[in-house]
Amino acid sequence: MSSPGFELPLRLLLAFRMLIDELHAELARQGHPDIRPTHGFVMQAIGPYGTTAVELGRTLGVSKQAAGKTIDTLERIGYVERTTDPHDTRRKIVRLTPYGIDALNRSARIFDTLRARWAAELGEDRLQALESDLRRMTPANPWRLDIPGWFGSL
Repeated sequence: MSSPGFELPLRLLLAFRMLIDELHAELARQGHPDIRPTHGFVMQAIGPYGTTAVELGRTLGVSKQAAGKTIDTLERIGYVERTTDPHDTRRKIVRLTPYGIDALNRSARIFDTLRARWAAELGEDRLQALESDLRRMTPANPWRLDIPGWFGSL
């Protein structure tokens, strides 16, 4: 007997939530207790070269004001800093701080550890098949950073 249709998105969401919760618990243990799931999307969208609040809002699918509020929070907890654009002093560029870069680097390593745990539980071949099937059923670009805007405002 097949599962009801609503179970698939719920199971995918539960798997996502489980991985993200485990990531953040480990990040807290490793010196990043204030980072939240949305912050990861925002820091990825800021990227290695920085961005403006307007560009960040556009990338995330939220208003400039919502992006600005999140930038304020990330600045207050040490993950980003605002600097003046050297080519246009009217523009403010948001850049990751070394603390922000550290959080992203640690996140990548923690995700590798979590994936290895799933592989040990399910078997590497089954996990690779699951990942392959998900790649087949989802858009090619996994970096849809507008997820916060899709869920609602930041």
